[in-house]
Amino acid sequence: MELKGTKNELQLFLNDLYAPLEQRFTAGHAGIEMGATGSIYNEATALMEAFARPLWGLVPHASGGGESALWPMFLEGIINGTDPEHEEYWGEFSTKDQRMVEQAVLGLGLALAPHKLWEPLSDVQKMQVYNWLNQINHVDRSNPNNWLMFTVLVNVGFKKVGLPYDQEIMDDYLEKIDTYYLSDGWYSDGLTDQRDYYIAFAMHYYTLIYAKLMAEDDPQRAAVYRERSAQFAKDFMYWFAEDGSAIPFGRSLTYRFAQVSFWSALVYAEVLPFSYGVLKGIIMRHFRWWFEKPIVGIDGLLSIGYAYPNLVMTENYNAPGSPYWAFKANLILALPDDHPFWQAEEEPLPELKELRALQEARMLVSRPEGNKHVIAYTSGQMANFDMAHSAAKYSKFAYSTLFGFSVPKAGYGLVQGAYDSTLALCECDEHYRVRRFCEMWEIGERYVYSRWHPWSDVQVETWIIPAGLWHVRIHSIHSARHLDLAEGGFAIGQSAGFSRSEREIINVTNTAVSVQMPWGISAIHMLNGFDRAECVYPEPNTNLLKPRTLLPSLCTRLEPGDQVLMSAVFGATNTPENQSALALPPIIKQHSDGRISVYDSCNGELLYTADLSERRNKDVE
Repeated sequence: MELKGTKNELQLFLNDLYAPLEQRFTAGHAGIEMGATGSIYNEATALMEAFARPLWGLVPHASGGGESALWPMFLEGIINGTDPEHEEYWGEFSTKDQRMVEQAVLGLGLALAPHKLWEPLSDVQKMQVYNWLNQINHVDRSNPNNWLMFTVLVNVGFKKVGLPYDQEIMDDYLEKIDTYYLSDGWYSDGLTDQRDYYIAFAMHYYTLIYAKLMAEDDPQRAAVYRERSAQFAKDFMYWFAEDGSAIPFGRSLTYRFAQVSFWSALVYAEVLPFSYGVLKGIIMRHFRWWFEKPIVGIDGLLSIGYAYPNLVMTENYNAPGSPYWAFKANLILALPDDHPFWQAEEEPLPELKELRALQEARMLVSRPEGNKHVIAYTSGQMANFDMAHSAAKYSKFAYSTLFGFSVPKAGYGLVQGAYDSTLALCECDEHYRVRRFCEMWEIGERYVYSRWHPWSDVQVETWIIPAGLWHVRIHSIHSARHLDLAEGGFAIGQSAGFSRSEREIINVTNTAVSVQMPWGISAIHMLNGFDRAECVYPEPNTNLLKPRTLLPSLCTRLEPGDQVLMSAVFGATNTPENQSALALPPIIKQHSDGRISVYDSCNGELLYTADLSERRNKDVE
């Protein structure tokens, strides 16, 4: 889709995307019916969520002067949803509740667009809106994470329209947010080991809105939030490729282009760690990337999924209206018409390092083809609550803008498991386990290390060493069990449609597998310890980027005892130069003292030496 980045164009684009909502409001307009799939919360709450989430785009749209034919329906919905006597009343709650999440945008609406959703109300209606929203100040608890900011935003909205607000709870919650701050601009989303998009599109997004709206009332906090976000931007930049794509990683990926909402909030809050041109380029390329994908259904609604409609990868809190949180990225529409952002010409990504350790993100990010392809090698990541496919979303060895990642469709065998970018182990019964929790982990400048236990009596130590278009995996395994193992490379999408030009080229030998498509190459090469190479055809709809994939893999069977497995994994765009590199996997040298050195096969450079004996000695101590 050709979006040039003018304000008027984005306003019209939003109106076009929202047009299908008009026919889907409930009778009292307090809900929107977007689909029949379910979530962990009840149908009434799902309808209310589907009503509220489009407001993340519509509120800044109205604040910046945009007009929409939907406002009369949304206004009636707010009136009826907050009226205890109406059959579509949104209800009451006294403990943490999904409706708290959806209240945040109404607080934003009070602050940014009172002319649309506050001033037209009668005094009675205003009191009903206030009473319903004010429930958030009286719940017995909130989730101790980014949810705290929902309460803050509601109270900021109250303050902006002259309503009573709870300064004490705002101060308390903002102090708690500060306890989640780490360093280098990074927060954790509560006391947890995940470093995902919630840091960008929740923790920073909400605090940047606060910094803008409360700059005069709370200048000290506003300054702190602005400084932290400027620091964070220098790391978060590494998650994006030049084509607009971002690293698929973690949970809530169905929110799609919310991945750039942080950059929109930076512009909105007047924080400029980069030029307006660079920021505009990131945002607009991202929008274009997404709207070249089949993410909008034939009904005109955003689907649940990632690069295509997909229920396999979702979380239990993804209802039909959930994807509309993506429109948090449209906060830039609140900017005035003469803002420098609208006048700026798009600029490319700045020059970035080929390899950079993001310590607080627990990632080593590689950009072996400049800005064309981004790979994040991770360790020590895991959410603090159980969700569908949490190991796949946080604990794989690599996450790629070009190849995405896959989630299991079922739990039996390699085909159902779709075990890309991981080592899968089973007790010779096809019920595989993968890395989930890391009991030890390190992010080095040129390596990633982890120690993990798929069973209590099986220990795996894993080193990942980036080597240009390749990366080397070393697994030191101590096992008391008979095991089957499979090492998966990058899953690569199969051909689509009738085009014969996209037929894949698959090459399987005793020691390697490679798959070539016009747009990419995925390969895996045996270095030590594996028995055979195999191209796995995973279940459809397991990969986030492509519905049908091929998965280069290595397999072996291990007896109890100590073993070392090594492989080289290749993932890149398909160019003549990269095809040549496919024939030159990294070189390894095993030393008698237990060290293993990895060398670049092109120039002989020593990339890293893993000391297996040192690790074992540390364990004994």
